[in-house]
Amino acid sequence: MPGGDGEVLRGQRSDEMTAGGAAAASTRWRTVLVWMLRILSVLWLAKGLLAWGVIFGVWGETQPPFENRLLSFQAITVYFAVIDLVAAVGLWLTSTWGGVLWLLAAISHLLLAFFFPRMLPMTLWLAGAYVCAILAYFVATWAAENESA
Repeated sequence: MPGGDGEVLRGQRSDEMTAGGAAAASTRWRTVLVWMLRILSVLWLAKGLLAWGVIFGVWGETQPPFENRLLSFQAITVYFAVIDLVAAVGLWLTSTWGGVLWLLAAISHLLLAFFFPRMLPMTLWLAGAYVCAILAYFVATWAAENESA
């Protein structure tokens, strides 16, 4: 029946599929963001545990004990031992404060490595990986938020 109920139903289904497609795309970017945050969380958890390993002298005999090292080295190590683990928990929970703390930890690591390369050595590859992770975080967050609007 032209002009009957069949056309109205087809039009409604088309609108529903379009809305469903946008919801699926939004879910897709949110899923990408959640997985990225979880992967970063695991990496930062390992980074924080490595800092605690330095404090407790787990890899010990070639390096002097932690308490005999420079005070600036001790301060940097304790700072990253704490902030990396807290940021990892926040990233795993996908909370806003986790992303903010992770950005603070990553940018402070880059800055400290740039200004104090003897205290906190960082290869060019690792610095590039940090910058790429920060950019990927911003892009994924932006895409997830813009698709949900």
